[in-house]
Amino acid sequence: MSTPSNGVRELPMDPQNIVPAAMAETQPMYWSVRRELWENRFLYIAPLIVNAFVLFGSFISVITLAHKGASVLKPFQMAPAPVMLTCFLVGIFYSLDALYGERRDRSILFWKSLPVSDLTTVLSKAAIPLAVLPLIALSISVATQYILLLLSTPVLLGNGLSPARLWADLHFFEGLVVMFYGLAVHALWFAPVYGWLLLISAWARRAPFLWALLPLLAVAAVERIVFNTWSFMTLLQYRVIGAMATAFARPKMGGDGSIDRLAQLAPVKFLSTPGLWAGLAFAAISIAAAVRLRRYREPI
Repeated sequence: MSTPSNGVRELPMDPQNIVPAAMAETQPMYWSVRRELWENRFLYIAPLIVNAFVLFGSFISVITLAHKGASVLKPFQMAPAPVMLTCFLVGIFYSLDALYGERRDRSILFWKSLPVSDLTTVLSKAAIPLAVLPLIALSISVATQYILLLLSTPVLLGNGLSPARLWADLHFFEGLVVMFYGLAVHALWFAPVYGWLLLISAWARRAPFLWALLPLLAVAAVERIVFNTWSFMTLLQYRVIGAMATAFARPKMGGDGSIDRLAQLAPVKFLSTPGLWAGLAFAAISIAAAVRLRRYREPI
């Protein structure tokens, strides 16, 4: 150990401690998620394009209803739905290609040369449909309702209607909580779907869509032939549409079927549903298997 001219003694450096410290400073998880957004701009462009049509159609609907002297609340309630559906579909196609695409274009060779673990890479890809896309849907939906609210005010005034009733009936901030809850519910409920698609994306050598779909159809067909039942298909159907029945108090819904009140939320019922935790366990197993497959899979 040497003492430099300034009299301060330097401690020997341990390379094993330098690398983890450097990785902590570079925030690999954060930059991995940012990388997914840079490489897959359709993640936010597709919802924005759909939202542009939704905003235009909703505004035309507001003008039509205002001319008739009817309530213009319905377009506001329906506007977030297409954006949320688009983000769900984008998450499906993204998950199918997330790990398959990097093997197909051989970019996996470059990404594996970086000091980022397979676990971090797969988790960052899983975070896109589970967290990033719901936040994108929430942001766009809130912005859409706010813009539509500003545009509707002069339309109502021009037709001799007071916008005060619209502002009162909309319950903007209460609806914001309901939207956040709904997006969180569906992200958790569809976690096994995204996990399964990521697993297939890491495993398939070609046609990942077929490999994701055919095994499910084969299991259903075998069950039907052998046992003459549709239990597996019922389970799949429950996974697709069961979130609404478990996360919301349907008896308290309004006459038009809309969900826009805090009293309609049932978080305790949702969190105590066995299907939720079984799905999350399946998602965790699928993601863990995808991590292992990425570690050993070669480019296509």
